[in-house]
Amino acid sequence: MFTQFFGLKFNPFSKEVPADKLFISQDLLELESRLKYLQSTRGIGLVAGEPGAGKSTALRKFVNELNPALYKHCYFSLATVTVLEFYQGLALELGEQPKHKKVAIFRQIQGAINSMYYERRITPVIILDEIHLASNKLLEDLRLIFNFKMDSQNPFILVLAGQPLIRSKLSLNINNPLRQRLVVKHIMQGLKPEEIRDYCTSRLKQAGLIEEIFTDSAIDAIYATTKGLPRLINNLVTNCLLYAYYKKLRQIDEEVVYQAQNELNI
Repeated sequence: MFTQFFGLKFNPFSKEVPADKLFISQDLLELESRLKYLQSTRGIGLVAGEPGAGKSTALRKFVNELNPALYKHCYFSLATVTVLEFYQGLALELGEQPKHKKVAIFRQIQGAINSMYYERRITPVIILDEIHLASNKLLEDLRLIFNFKMDSQNPFILVLAGQPLIRSKLSLNINNPLRQRLVVKHIMQGLKPEEIRDYCTSRLKQAGLIEEIFTDSAIDAIYATTKGLPRLINNLVTNCLLYAYYKKLRQIDEEVVYQAQNELNI
């Protein structure tokens, strides 16, 4: 296995990286500052980006750094749910046993959030993933569910996360009220070209490899192929390490990147 060949303790480019070991790119730093602002003001935030841009990883880091005595996080994916299923799922995440009618579940959700914030002094942090798949009806209901005391208070933090399509949906007139309530917005761009080498090097060092194994041309090729999207970088570099192991190469150049990408395209 390539880990033994390169003297690595583990695969440095797997997704199982502790939140405190993540590479802090400029993109991640900008998102963190916006999430910190959202944490202080509460309300609704939007995090969008292409698949593999690092949305889930960044939000995992944000949640892991919250004080569990002051915040309770709930994660819910909107991949394949109806409006009623969303209501039921959100109620369950908040510790409620959903009632049968939507209007009753609506009251359960608002009651659970109010109780958590005003009575227990805990701020619910709700992350809705795959928000770009939500229907306009569901987006409209979101605005209604998270309207407290005639929209004068925000006893919650709501993060909407999804692909860039959500920006088009929110631009529709029907979704204008929800769009106006967004406290922060951030579109993830991935790593910049000048960050690729540091990203790869830091991951390798964490796994125990100190020597530099990527040539300048390899770094350029990695960015050209992945456009800086972390998930694509991880997949490509892992394949580069595998290819180098099979060929018994201690250095990864542009040709190795090219061959590794060809194998990924099969």
